[in-house]
Amino acid sequence: MSLNGKTAIVTGSNSGIGLGIARELARAGADVVLNSFTDREEDHALARALADEFGVKARYIKADMSKGEECRNLIEQAGACDILVNNAGIQHVSPIDEFPVEKWDAIIAINLNSAFHTTAAALPMMRAAGWGRIVNIASAHGLTASPFKAAYVAAKHGIVGMTKTVALETAQEPITCNAICPGYVLTPLVEAQIPDTMEKYGMGREEVIKKVMLERQPSKEFATVEQLGGTAVFLCSDAAAQITGTTISVDGGWTAL
Repeated sequence: MSLNGKTAIVTGSNSGIGLGIARELARAGADVVLNSFTDREEDHALARALADEFGVKARYIKADMSKGEECRNLIEQAGACDILVNNAGIQHVSPIDEFPVEKWDAIIAINLNSAFHTTAAALPMMRAAGWGRIVNIASAHGLTASPFKAAYVAAKHGIVGMTKTVALETAQEPITCNAICPGYVLTPLVEAQIPDTMEKYGMGREEVIKKVMLERQPSKEFATVEQLGGTAVFLCSDAAAQITGTTISVDGGWTAL
């Protein structure tokens, strides 16, 4: 599954799932572009560390994924885009009649609109190169719903629909577009929530993970960022050249219920 010579742009990739995917793409030989809305020394240090560890080219480009122009500029600044991973996302939980309008707008902008803008900017580059892979990070919530997550569920369902549309528009080209639908993933952000959840419910670590945090995930195990990265690498490989317009669930059986 060598991706030598390919350039991968991963949005929202200075931590968590995005960084995990970027690492696996770099491990497979792809040059990588990391992204987030900050512009700190540690952001650029992450890129240098990837370059040193895997012997690839890596850089960090600041872009606010809530702004369409910056989404498109990210692709243009990168200069090449063989692989696009639309990962940037935020969340807010609230009943729909109390859902803050600004939170709705921000979630739709970052979780859905950004993927439209980056994809629109990247496709001409992929067509010029004669090869392309688009991997959209959706969610189990792109296939099912939960209460109090109206904006997130709407955005992720939208990502799944856009994935199918882009796949149909590129079906006769050497370009594929697929969505990965993770369930609960063990990221540093989730890990940090475990102690407080243990205290709230008066449970031990394993009990609170299985009975509270992973209540809807039948495997009772978190997915890992490495597993998501490996799935992304597979979708970018020649073995997946005829896989397009579909969703791959990495959710421990959640959407099988």
